[in-house]
Amino acid sequence: MSAEPHHTLPPARLHSDAELAREALGAPLFARAVRLARWAGPGTRVEVGGELAAAQLPEAAAALGLEPADEDAAVYASQAWRVAVDTGLVDVTEPDEDAEHAADDAGVAEAGEGSAYGSAAPGEDLALVTGGAPGEVLGLWLAALETVLADAAVPDLDELVDALDTGGEVDFGRLDWNPQREADFLDGVLANLYLLTVAEGGAGESAVPLPVLAASMVVPDGMGEPTDEVLEQVSDAMMRLDDQFRQLEPIGLVEFRPVDEDLMAEASDEDLTAGPSGAPAGDDEDVSRYGMVRLTPLGLYGIRARMLEAGVEAPAIGELSGKGADALLDAVSRFPESAAQAEIEQWLAGRELPAAVAELLAAARGDDEGAPLRRLRCQQALATAGPEAEPAVRAVLDDAELGGLARVWLAERGVGDVPAPDAEMVFWLTVDTIAAQLAADGETEELPLLIASLTAHHSSFFEQAWRVEHPATAYVLEAMGRLHPDRKAAKEARKAAFKARSRQG
Repeated sequence: MSAEPHHTLPPARLHSDAELAREALGAPLFARAVRLARWAGPGTRVEVGGELAAAQLPEAAAALGLEPADEDAAVYASQAWRVAVDTGLVDVTEPDEDAEHAADDAGVAEAGEGSAYGSAAPGEDLALVTGGAPGEVLGLWLAALETVLADAAVPDLDELVDALDTGGEVDFGRLDWNPQREADFLDGVLANLYLLTVAEGGAGESAVPLPVLAASMVVPDGMGEPTDEVLEQVSDAMMRLDDQFRQLEPIGLVEFRPVDEDLMAEASDEDLTAGPSGAPAGDDEDVSRYGMVRLTPLGLYGIRARMLEAGVEAPAIGELSGKGADALLDAVSRFPESAAQAEIEQWLAGRELPAAVAELLAAARGDDEGAPLRRLRCQQALATAGPEAEPAVRAVLDDAELGGLARVWLAERGVGDVPAPDAEMVFWLTVDTIAAQLAADGETEELPLLIASLTAHHSSFFEQAWRVEHPATAYVLEAMGRLHPDRKAAKEARKAAFKARSRQG
């Protein structure tokens, strides 16, 4: 799966391996592959490439419980067989190609000499379905997913037939199909769907409208009103995705509501792609008619596994449970707030609280660029701590970097006998807090209100703030100069920032 090797995604909330393995075994296509693997035996005949002989497909379909009258039965059986072979659920011995050609030249009937065919038998990996660990079952499912993804990137049969030349070969230039390009397109779509699923405030467990997903692949970033050409590309991408997600649903990757066929017959191309985002106008019911898709928990696991294989940093909640507080705070500093909280709670759940709090406080120290946000996440972690954390918190009251944080925690719990902070600590804590907020969320709409509230009680705040011994002092004052809602205070902040820069040399 193509991807940027050092890009970090928001962490995914994965189900347990046991739950995911049960989902994998219940995926219709995977379940069919298992049934055919158990059905395979001495009488099973395969052709070059491991495909079932055509005459065997009705029997295979019957083994799957498919009705002979079902015109798609042979297609389902063939696909399930291919998955069984590719995952190692079935072992095949292919026929000798020379023998097959000789049989064809001699006009040997399909039911005739067995030398024209190979054989098949249940593979060793079939035993993992019932006797393997959940991770082993998921490994089989991931192999099956690769087969299905490869199939989904291939043009449909009608397109292939249209592209046949007079010699019966596919004219790929006429087909305008590039295998790598198609695979990259599908990878990109699934990566975008993954990001929409795990992002803070994203789709989560909700379905994503197909036009939105198509537009994410076609509409250039920053484009205002899309051109007719771009809208047409969105419409084409929608139809490609409609076909591809129909193929991906049986393996359990997605839940998919296809494009309404009646709508497709009635609507114009312009109607299909109305709106700057590529999403159709109208109410929720109207949007759903254009197709809706969501990753299943198994699909989230599968796409993440492929991203990890491609070198993408795709964390999952709970991965840091066995690591130290320094690794925890460094990692959750890059997480959205709710994901950071979930990770912190799992980390704390397996530890003795007093020792864990002491470790967190120690890891929060530092004057590097990431230290303010580490302290903010440490404060977030301490917010859930009970009275047993008090001794560890009191132990840092005199610490220049942690004393302010400790006083806030104790005051919020109504603890008595807490020494008041001196002015130097107050100013330092203010700079540290704003630096952390800037690092966490950037210049949000809420930040000017925070800045105003932090400086409201100090009439001479900016006259003193530029002297604060904090690495981010000048940076914070410059931000306050841009963001402070009071124009006079903003001007004072800019002057203070200039002094801080001059002081730092």
